Amino acid sequence: MSNFDLVLKNCLLINEDKQTPVDIGIKNDRIEKIASEITEDAKKTLDLEGKYVAPGIIDDQVHFRDPGLTEKGDIRSESLAAVHAGVTSTFDMPNVNPNTTTMELLAERNQLGAQKSWTNYSYYFGAMETNLEEIKKLDPKETCGLKVFMGTSTGTLLVEDDHALEQIFEHCPVTIVTHCEDNETMKANLEKVKLENEEIDASFHPIIKDDICCYKSSSKVINLAKKHCSDLHVLHLTTEKEIELFENIPLKDKRITCEVCVHHLWFDERDYSELGNLIVCNPAIKKESDKNALRKALKDGYIDYVATDHAPHVFEDKKLPYLQASAGIPLIEHSFHMMIELHKQGYYSLNDVIAYMSHKVADRFSILDRGYIREGYKADFMIFDLNKDTHVSNQTELTKCGWTPFDGKTFSSSIYGTIVNGKPIVMNGKIIANETVSEKLRFDR
Repeated sequence: MSNFDLVLKNCLLINEDKQTPVDIGIKNDRIEKIASEITEDAKKTLDLEGKYVAPGIIDDQVHFRDPGLTEKGDIRSESLAAVHAGVTSTFDMPNVNPNTTTMELLAERNQLGAQKSWTNYSYYFGAMETNLEEIKKLDPKETCGLKVFMGTSTGTLLVEDDHALEQIFEHCPVTIVTHCEDNETMKANLEKVKLENEEIDASFHPIIKDDICCYKSSSKVINLAKKHCSDLHVLHLTTEKEIELFENIPLKDKRITCEVCVHHLWFDERDYSELGNLIVCNPAIKKESDKNALRKALKDGYIDYVATDHAPHVFEDKKLPYLQASAGIPLIEHSFHMMIELHKQGYYSLNDVIAYMSHKVADRFSILDRGYIREGYKADFMIFDLNKDTHVSNQTELTKCGWTPFDGKTFSSSIYGTIVNGKPIVMNGKIIANETVSEKLRFDR
């Protein structure tokens, strides 16, 4: 009888700030043994000589568009694109149709995840100005968080009423995550731009959605969180100005945290001239000085980790005039490639990249038994090659929308394999599994 279902041989393990040559033994869906050499029998053995092995990426901010917006993407298509890129767990946003604002609708999304998701999954609950009693029912062990849209969103998810915000921050039993843009500032900026310009294109996006718009909203939610001792996480920081609102103490000592998305580390306002609406997103990609400050703040610990805000849109919607075009970028297939380029440019160590994309996300949300390669933990891995290029085109994308702002670009790394709950899903860069083995994420809090 075999001791293991799967043994990964000759791994160069990147985990917990170390790089170690090991073998890894997996039984069922968990890591059974990590050793310099495993000699016991296994049903299957994979020799990963020359490859790096790390915990699978956890992306805490995605829009898989399911239900109701499935012309853009759906849980199956987007999670398949994710797992092909080394992502093993995702937190999906509530601005679908209908918005996820009742316990019944949350249960229905979890059922969709069980049926369709290739990644382990959790779904944010959506805050409204009128659903406080539903919010109070949320179980911190079962639901990743409550999403509060402070700027424009879809359906009924915009929360602007101050009394409603006070009640949410006082009574929410789970982590509150916020999209921070101030609507009044955005409206005033837009009117000014319209008065001063006959034609408005994507280059005006960071002017309309400027640093004041973000800072005003971020500082408001931080003050609310401090007043009510709330558990707050500010999504997709975009400005140098906002960094001063956060501390660079150890993550375990923080109750107010923030993240940066990969595109805000990569692009700046100079890229609108070439890419236009393709990189229009909310909050906006801003100045080069903001990008550089965000890169440094991540390294210095003011910003805690990275996400994608993966947001597919039908390509035709991106080709509309700027003011009618959809905001959002499909990025989940290249988040790791982007971070490795920043590593090779000297911004972050390889250990940093794994911490930002897995360890720290798991720590922030207290995800049960994931985010690290440890004996007894769930067997979620990504396997990558730092010396094999990835050539990108719209035709290579697995996301349902079928386009990428990286069309024609070559990245200097590649994902070799992805293992979810002990089962190889991707090997040698190709999907090899016929069925999903994903699970609903649970939280130790």
